[in-house]
Amino acid sequence: MPPRPFVLISEVGPRDGLQSVKATMPTEAKCRWIDALVAAGVREIEVASFVPPRLLPQMADAADVVRHALTHPGLTVMALVPNLRGAQAALNAGVHKLTMPVSASRAHSLANVRKTPEEMVEEVRAIARLRDEMAPSVKLEAGISTAFGCTLQGDVAEDDVIRLAVQCIAAGADESGLSDTVGYANPAQVRQRFRRLREELGEHAGAAHLHNTRGLGLANCLAAYDEGVRTFDSSLGGLGGCPYAPGASGNVVTEDLVFMFEAMAIDTGIDLKALFAARAPLAAGLPGEPLYGMTPDAGLPRNFAPAH
Repeated sequence: MPPRPFVLISEVGPRDGLQSVKATMPTEAKCRWIDALVAAGVREIEVASFVPPRLLPQMADAADVVRHALTHPGLTVMALVPNLRGAQAALNAGVHKLTMPVSASRAHSLANVRKTPEEMVEEVRAIARLRDEMAPSVKLEAGISTAFGCTLQGDVAEDDVIRLAVQCIAAGADESGLSDTVGYANPAQVRQRFRRLREELGEHAGAAHLHNTRGLGLANCLAAYDEGVRTFDSSLGGLGGCPYAPGASGNVVTEDLVFMFEAMAIDTGIDLKALFAARAPLAAGLPGEPLYGMTPDAGLPRNFAPAH
């Protein structure tokens, strides 16, 4: 029997999820949550963001969380860095991969990182140089934020998105993926933009970071899969969102995404029952925070057989 197709589920809850909630999750609770995710078979986790604690108190313990995550063999430990200072701190902590938010919307870029898209490309270049000097084996991904639309600007031109991704790769990023930061994307748009991205970047085309703000998260993930995307960002319990999309449930729910792929005989390497169990340390660390997910509520179908 030929091997089943495989997708990489990149869990972003400990960063994207936590930075979008008001409460600060204790460091020990974050570590227990990460342990549970790894036990379920998750192999890539964005564990923190290296930003000033005064701006984002939830990430004040970023270096400690990274150090704990590094104790898990085989886990790719990622961190988001908005600038050179953050990249240096993340590299000092020992991360395996840096992710950078580079917004295709000028209005969102200025609101989010106080730099224009052009200035962020230069930041990518500076971080790539620093990475090459400090830790050449560390990967650098430039995720194109607001790649499908923006609550501040409205429409974001496809040509602008693709041009920015090409510029980020030319500046030294290893990968550039597309992010539906505010949940505007639809499956037809996802197919078109990821098709163009892969045509332009080939092996440098990166992950799909899609939100479920308007209920199209899984449909958009499937559209991206059909265009050859094999890495998908998601968040346990759908934790997180975007400050520019009030009331949005935010990220695609990891549990639902894994179930969809496993039901389609596409291997994720993740044990769904163990993944459901990882909700317990998350809920304990953030009492009262709503968690989303259709599959954990409904349970697995009778005689469900996962792909792996």
